[in-house]
Amino acid sequence: MSKHAVRTTAAPAPVAAYSQAVRKGNILQVAGQVGVDPATGRVAEDVAGQTRQVFANLRAVLEAAGSGLDDVVMMRAYLTDRAHFAEFNAVYNELVSEPYPARTTVYVGLPAGLLVEIDALAVLD
Repeated sequence: MSKHAVRTTAAPAPVAAYSQAVRKGNILQVAGQVGVDPATGRVAEDVAGQTRQVFANLRAVLEAAGSGLDDVVMMRAYLTDRAHFAEFNAVYNELVSEPYPARTTVYVGLPAGLLVEIDALAVLD
C-alpha cells in the first residue's frame, strides 16, 4: 500500500517540509490548517473568522483527496487563548454535524496573529 501526498491551491501551501495531507489506503491525515485565506494571504482578526477560514481550508484539502467532513473521525483543535473557547466552539458547532468526530482541544503558542489551528484524521470508504 503506497502513501500519497495531497496538494491543492485552494488551501494555504505548506510553509515547511510537510504535506497538506497524506493518504495511505483509506486513511487520510490532514495537516493542521490555520485561518489564512489562500487567495489573499489575509487572516481574520477574531477567532470566529479564523475558525471559518480553517474549516474552508480543511474542506479544500479533504475534497482534493476525494473526501469531506463526513469522513472525519478525529479533529485536534489548537487555540492560543482559553478565553476563545466559547467563540470557537460556537462556530465549530455550526460547521460540524452529527455524528460528531472525536475532538481534542489544547492551548498552545501559534505564530503571531494566528488564534486557531485544526488537523483532521479521516477514514475513506
